[in-house]
Amino acid sequence: MELSSLLHDLQLSSSSSEKSRPSHPLPPITELLAQLQKLLIGAAGNPSESSTLIGQVQRLFQTADPDWLLSPLSDDEGTGWAELRSAYRSVISALIGCAALPLCEDDCSSLDAAAYQSVPSGAAAVCSALTALLGHWREGGGARRAETTGLVLAVAPPIYLFSVTHLQDQAWTSAASRKAARRLHEALLRAGGWRDSAHLLMGDEDAGDRGILGGVLDVLQPQLTKDSWRRCEAVKLVFAWTLLQVTRPFLSPFLPRLLPPSLLLNDHYRPENCMLGVRCLHHIVLNTPAADLRQFNRAEVLYQALFKHLYTSDAAIIQPVLSCLLDLLLVLEKPPSSSSSSSPRKPCRHDDVLRLVLTHMEAEHKVALRRVYASALPLYVERMGVAVCRHLRRVERVLLGYLEVRDPPEETSRLKMLEVLQRTTKWAWPRMACRVDVLLRCLLRLLVDVSSDSSLSDPVRQQLMDQSSASIRLLDACSQGRVQRLLLQVDHRCCSSQVLSCLATVTAER
Repeated sequence: MELSSLLHDLQLSSSSSEKSRPSHPLPPITELLAQLQKLLIGAAGNPSESSTLIGQVQRLFQTADPDWLLSPLSDDEGTGWAELRSAYRSVISALIGCAALPLCEDDCSSLDAAAYQSVPSGAAAVCSALTALLGHWREGGGARRAETTGLVLAVAPPIYLFSVTHLQDQAWTSAASRKAARRLHEALLRAGGWRDSAHLLMGDEDAGDRGILGGVLDVLQPQLTKDSWRRCEAVKLVFAWTLLQVTRPFLSPFLPRLLPPSLLLNDHYRPENCMLGVRCLHHIVLNTPAADLRQFNRAEVLYQALFKHLYTSDAAIIQPVLSCLLDLLLVLEKPPSSSSSSSPRKPCRHDDVLRLVLTHMEAEHKVALRRVYASALPLYVERMGVAVCRHLRRVERVLLGYLEVRDPPEETSRLKMLEVLQRTTKWAWPRMACRVDVLLRCLLRLLVDVSSDSSLSDPVRQQLMDQSSASIRLLDACSQGRVQRLLLQVDHRCCSSQVLSCLATVTAER
């Protein structure tokens, strides 16, 4: 279709075009964009009308001369390019508005899939139109590369947010809209010369490239307030996706803007929002210098926000919380295991977390939670070092309780508790000699249990028996051979050949 016919179909005209010379029949792009914006805003409430209009806009961007699309109205280069950037930002915002997601009526409810029925097709059309525009900009940059780069930087934040909104597999996307969003995202990266999403957001400090994270947060932050973030389902996902792309040292300058929304998500009552918030907070902890986290008492705020989750019974939340706390505690205080032997090891937050975890483990009966606690405990025991002596009674009770209960098919809990026993014995060996009788009895019952359990696979059975033997050897070492003397009292008639073979490895090392 000829460009002039397309402009006629769009009913776009310009007073200046009537007075223009024959060699320049087209209206100035800035004036045309202003009229185009009005048409798009007027069609935003009508899906069929907006779909037709977006298709015409796409053909306009595909057909037009790239140099015309990048021609400022004013002779003053600075003023002209500023007007052009403003005009394109307005048109792109109007385009994106044609595929805007519906908002929830209140802060508590959520929309069903039917509410998003018309969104994927509109989003795919908008993505195609914006992809065509970015492709023409790249072709028409030429000698105006610096100005074109400034134009791309100016419109990149809303385009980035729109593409990321529709990249993910959600109720408001389809296979076609996700494919179109990926193409748009790739076109944006090509237009600005960015390598990937992280480079787009952070830029390149060595090369002096600017990222768009600040601009993205300028657009996103008004939607991330306490009263508004729950109105749109996509806002939290786009924020989290963006945050997880930003790493050291670029995250730290934006910490005051990234931390509050993460805490809002962390504090929400819905598990999926809470887990997303914990993930964001963990990323912040890992990618922010400790000094910046300690400034303004931020680390303490994070600790309190995470610690309260230890009282929940949701395994999906407990798991990331325990992992995040393990890294956050290094920011708040030195590991107990690194304390000098000459200085007293005072109780600290590590003790508070471990004490609460052990208390909950004693009474826990849910299999999923038992596995989460058991998987996290070895790391906390190792971090505590010799200071684990303060918790030996609780550790012993937990060990005895967990080693006696089967956990098929992988026996995750039992294997992790054997690891806990080995680490505890290595750190607190002077205090373990008095517990040898009880622990040895438990390990022998475990060996007999495992050897006669036909439901276990051979690799899992062998792993359990190997780890049990290693634990018995450590107990023997810390008790100066007392375990071997106790093993002489074992009635071999009651043990299988597998158990006797394991016990033989203990006595053989004598």
